[in-house]
Amino acid sequence: MKEPSLRQIRYFTAVANAGQVSRAAKVLNVSQSALTNAVKQLEDIVGVSLFKRHGGGVTLTYEGNIFLDHALRVLAVVDEAVRSPSRKRDDVNGRLRLAMTYTVAGYYIPPHIERFQRAFPGVQLELTEAPRDRIEDGLASGSFDLAVMLTSNIIDQEGLEFETLMQSRRRLWLASRHPLLSQNNVTLADVAREPYIMLTVDEASNTAQRYWNQTAYRPNTVFRTSSVEAVRSFVAGGMGVTILSDMVYRPWSLDGRRVEVISLADKVPTMDVGLAWPANVPLGSAASAFREFMHLGDEAS
Repeated sequence: MKEPSLRQIRYFTAVANAGQVSRAAKVLNVSQSALTNAVKQLEDIVGVSLFKRHGGGVTLTYEGNIFLDHALRVLAVVDEAVRSPSRKRDDVNGRLRLAMTYTVAGYYIPPHIERFQRAFPGVQLELTEAPRDRIEDGLASGSFDLAVMLTSNIIDQEGLEFETLMQSRRRLWLASRHPLLSQNNVTLADVAREPYIMLTVDEASNTAQRYWNQTAYRPNTVFRTSSVEAVRSFVAGGMGVTILSDMVYRPWSLDGRRVEVISLADKVPTMDVGLAWPANVPLGSAASAFREFMHLGDEAS
């Protein structure tokens, strides 16, 4: 059986992240035909369609989502293997008090933490999940050394240094066979006519309100919840739609019903995840090692 190449896997993940072959081609600085051929060859190897093609670009199939999860792990492991001789430092030790928000803890940070602990066995990690305001206060008071959080939500932009590691697109979630799936261009005006399931955790409702306030429309919120899984189940069951980031998207609800996603014609801000630390306070060796490690891991994915 022919095995996929790293180039095919990298091209596949680029298209999956961009949602459009043309956009991924610009990011990678390669031709669209090169990307298209690589993805087609990969689909031939695995024996299933990884993307569903439509007028607005491409979306991952169920099998594509499963493959993406494995592909990201493969690329991260390869990158770690290449870089680990230079970045693994047994002499980096001490305590790292690392804070993280709910969404980061659930959907982003665990594999990074696992690899960091293997690379830096001398660092003692103290992990805390907390809301954004408590993290900002903890960084300012010295209770936390570093935080992985939604940098797009940070309020104290003078007292904190921060940098973004990844940006996750926000797209419209809806049930399979929803009428909007057959519409070429879906706008916030279209969404405003639908019942809306509002996620509240990590200030998601505040973020949503900010970009809705830049329009003449408002979401018709019928249910508010702090549970991403509840949102997924309500949307899959046809009880409403929502706009959430690709980072928390999964194609199936807990009861086995499908959640579809489409890009909106209107501009919706990305959800930005990154690092934050106190301004004008030098990072310790453990925190510096983690910061460098996260940049390397971000490049891998």
